[in-house]
Amino acid sequence: MPRNPGIDALRGASILLVVLHHLALRIPLKQTALAGFVPARLLAALSWNGWSAVFVFFVISGFLIAGHAIARWGTLARPDLRAFYLLRATRILPLLLALLAVLSLLQLAGAQDYVIHGEGQSLGGALLAALGLHLNWYEGATGWLPGNWDVLWSLSIEEAFYLGFPLACLLLRRERWLFAAMIALALALPLFLARLEGSNEIWQEKAYLPGMSAIAAGIAAAIVAARARPNLAVASWLCAAGGIGLLVALLWGPWLWKLVGNGTMLVLTLSTACLLLGLHWRQQLAPRAGLRGLGWLRAQGRRSYEIYLTHMFVVYSLVALFKAGGGDMRGGWLWYVPAVLLCWGLGEVVARFFSDPVERRLRERWLSGGKMDGIERGR
Repeated sequence: MPRNPGIDALRGASILLVVLHHLALRIPLKQTALAGFVPARLLAALSWNGWSAVFVFFVISGFLIAGHAIARWGTLARPDLRAFYLLRATRILPLLLALLAVLSLLQLAGAQDYVIHGEGQSLGGALLAALGLHLNWYEGATGWLPGNWDVLWSLSIEEAFYLGFPLACLLLRRERWLFAAMIALALALPLFLARLEGSNEIWQEKAYLPGMSAIAAGIAAAIVAARARPNLAVASWLCAAGGIGLLVALLWGPWLWKLVGNGTMLVLTLSTACLLLGLHWRQQLAPRAGLRGLGWLRAQGRRSYEIYLTHMFVVYSLVALFKAGGGDMRGGWLWYVPAVLLCWGLGEVVARFFSDPVERRLRERWLSGGKMDGIERGR
């Protein structure tokens, strides 16, 4: 499966929303000069959709990882367990372990913004939670961790799902049964969210099952993408319907919530799945139909994992400079562009000089002399 520019752009938009959200928590756009002429709804959408963007990532992850598995082995019913787990490990672990090492050093050095000090929290507990795929549960039980640790909650959900997913494929044996299971799990998202009502805020946002529902929506879409043979009109319609649904969920989320409640997140995940289907089929049927003017967004999408794990270093540094310079909120919006560019630049540097070469060497050693090189990443 070649890289899909539309899916890369969608990933780029998602990581952009995550970065903007973490900036807006510290330099609120609604308090800047932009509030005088930019619609409040747009400012809110740019500021507070970080959590929703992670769910978009979940759907994309399910779609790409399942799609590549089908392309590699012909079916999801007979995955190669060793190859599947090694592919995930070589992509996720090198940068994750490097990040944990850096955060541990900053903790020991007592660096501001990086010290774990919540009641019931410790460096050892956070490390165990991050490596044991339950950092989301750890935060739900003990409280928020510093920002560079906090972003790892989504990895706990995603990788916990992928530990069991190939085993479920082998157990169910037939792809149609797996498809039915993924559809059921995807559609259960509102029920899972409803069951969490009354829990603390952290657990409502970071529980396992809602995130796994979003991943399942992507897997179901990947199965449809591999087995159906649509025409270009269907692909275009899916792009339009999915894009509109996603924009409605992101721009008018509060209104949609009043209308359908917990179904709002289902609108977001199913719209994302439809958009992925449309983008995938359009790439097959009209491969030269590019997205003009969005090269910068696609570039960020290609480095979304690196940006996601490292962007808080940039956010904390720029916010500290902003405060040191007087913290004038009216001009706070001026810090957003350099923040986005620096997050993108840091992700590019980390990918080019660390995660890409390390991943390539590990795959050359463990996966048949590098035959897996060139596979598009799931995140």
